[in-house]
Amino acid sequence: MINRFLNHLEEWLIAFLMAAATLVIFAAVVHRYLAGVPYIQDWALRMDVSWAQELCIIMFVWMCKFGAAYGVRTGIHVGVDVVVNRLSPAWRSKVVLFGLVAGAVFTASIAYLGGHFVWENGAHHAFLQLFGMPIGDVPEGPTTPDLEWPTWMVYSAVPLGSSLMCYRFVQVCVAFWRTGELPVHDHAYVEGVDSAQADHTLIEKKA
Repeated sequence: MINRFLNHLEEWLIAFLMAAATLVIFAAVVHRYLAGVPYIQDWALRMDVSWAQELCIIMFVWMCKFGAAYGVRTGIHVGVDVVVNRLSPAWRSKVVLFGLVAGAVFTASIAYLGGHFVWENGAHHAFLQLFGMPIGDVPEGPTTPDLEWPTWMVYSAVPLGSSLMCYRFVQVCVAFWRTGELPVHDHAYVEGVDSAQADHTLIEKKA
């Protein structure tokens, strides 16, 4: 149940961020074009879209962090396994397990350090303010230049994405320990297209 929820969360979040970033960039390009068109430029110049670039950068950062976790789960990360595949099955399993455990430890460290940074960068202040607790000398934290969003909200992608990535490393490690298989992404597979239908289409093209 939890895995299914996380799978959908990854996929929907990545898809939403990609679509939203594309629309924002498209709108910014159209606005830049209209700003040079007579009779329209005065109206277009009154619209402030200077925040578009910053918003797209933020969305791409979030998309990359959660996309990295998605990559661990589906096996789409690029890896050099020439030496590993030449080892005996016993040693190959040990090396693969070591790599997965190392990945989990590394991402857990990034999640911890990132969480500490986010907490000290303004999340602590927001937490105290949310629950009506005395703030004292806890700093509010900086904001982004254009959108003026609290930077701790933007940087939350680091601990959240790294935590999910760590969980995926542990998930793959346990699955490999039990079955001896790693997730492999089939680049020829297209979701929603039946394999038999795809083979039939391929045969028709060859004919």
